Amino acid sequence: MAKQESGPWLVSFSGKAEKQKEKLPETIKSALNLLRRELEEEGPERRNWPHYGPVKGQGKNVDLRHCHLNKGRTVYVAVWLVVDNVRRILEVRYAGTHENADYRRIS
Repeated sequence: MAKQESGPWLVSFSGKAEKQKEKLPETIKSALNLLRRELEEEGPERRNWPHYGPVKGQGKNVDLRHCHLNKGRTVYVAVWLVVDNVRRILEVRYAGTHENADYRRIS
């Protein structure tokens, strides 16, 4: 078994998520930036965020997770993929409204 590195996680945004991020309201963008810092420092498990959990139905080798970025209406979500657990790499794949999130197409 490969040795897991220590230190911060590398967190990037897919091209689509980067574009989505720019269209978010400022308060949601701030929450997403806070989430990114937490992902970098502490890794993919973010139980302190509302409705955090794995995205089900993605296949056994796909580690896709999500959380809500706010409470109330309209709900915004972030979805990230654990690309490599050993090298500590994550990629944010979606940042937008809950109603527009198609989890089947995000992975």
